Amino acid sequence: MISVEDALGLIATNISLTETEEVSVIEALQSVLAADLVTPINMPPFRQSAMDGYALRLNGKAEYNLIEEAKAGDSKSIKLEPGDAVRIFTGALVPDDADTVVIQEQVIKKVDKIEVQKLPEPAANIRPMGEQVKKGETVLQKGTVLNEAAIGFIAGLGITSIKVFKKPTVAILATGNELQEPGTDLKPGSIYESNAIMLTAALRRVGIDQVKIYKAKDDYTETKETIKTALDKVDVLLISGGISVGDYDFVKDALTENGVEEIFYKVNQKPGKPLFFGKKANKIVFALPGNPASSLTCFYVYVLTALKKMMGHEQFQLEKGKAKVTSALNNPTGKTLFLKAIIKEGKATVLTGQASSMLNSYAVSNALVYIPEEIEVVNEGDEVEYLNLIF
Repeated sequence: MISVEDALGLIATNISLTETEEVSVIEALQSVLAADLVTPINMPPFRQSAMDGYALRLNGKAEYNLIEEAKAGDSKSIKLEPGDAVRIFTGALVPDDADTVVIQEQVIKKVDKIEVQKLPEPAANIRPMGEQVKKGETVLQKGTVLNEAAIGFIAGLGITSIKVFKKPTVAILATGNELQEPGTDLKPGSIYESNAIMLTAALRRVGIDQVKIYKAKDDYTETKETIKTALDKVDVLLISGGISVGDYDFVKDALTENGVEEIFYKVNQKPGKPLFFGKKANKIVFALPGNPASSLTCFYVYVLTALKKMMGHEQFQLEKGKAKVTSALNNPTGKTLFLKAIIKEGKATVLTGQASSMLNSYAVSNALVYIPEEIEVVNEGDEVEYLNLIF
């Protein structure tokens, strides 16, 4: 059995970046740029009005001749003489001769003239060409995680496809005779299968939304054959349940039979001790505990770390913070604890319902308080480290 830190270190050293691919911008959400992005245009690409109003060629007076109108999308060239004004709208091309734009609230409009009540400064309300970015400039660096703002920004540069690190293909194998599909009448001795659904949802948070789901009974041959099928088709296999030491836990032996190399098995932590991490060539396998809270904790701490590292994230572990606990904590186990908690205003409230089977407390938590294995007592008001579950 190894420590949490050693387990994370082994994951980091055994995970490689995925290959790169060119994808359309609209499909790149939550992907990571695999190369610096250089803009092919200036942004804005022309002198642009920032307001609805009037573009003026200043003459030092309050009255101007209204000669033309310019709205967004117009490309016509308008020449202004001193004392001329053009009605202009937000986003429109500002004529080259215009010195400034006065907002419409500061203008009295007459038939073919305007009277400016307060003259603006030169260049007021004009976005200069290249104000945001200049042509040929590196605007997003390799390693940038593409959120919706980045997608919009890239599209605004006229770019339709970009190079990113591939998202790994993932399968989830749920094991157990007791598992029953939600939506059916629950039979005696059965429970509804939730782990595969939960892990699928967790994968979507990092942009992996194509997930294969497999099921296997507590049967060695079925488990072995299902693992073989899954490994042939995906880069990452997550297995839920069957990894402990019970008479019907066949996953570990089935993985060995399928040529999966064990990197580590069992971590000195609570919950989630019976965690397996292994490799077969360039494929990786995590066998997670079957208890839902244990499974999700192992996903957050280890699986998420591996996936984000594979996809090129520079920060691939959950963000850490510090807060003061609102009540004393005891750790007589000698294990590292991951405790479901709510962090608010610098304080950490550890929730009741910490059992490895309980998801109700997880459903309202926003953090995992981290108590190292060597810490036996935490007093009320002591500062502790936590992992932020809002990502």
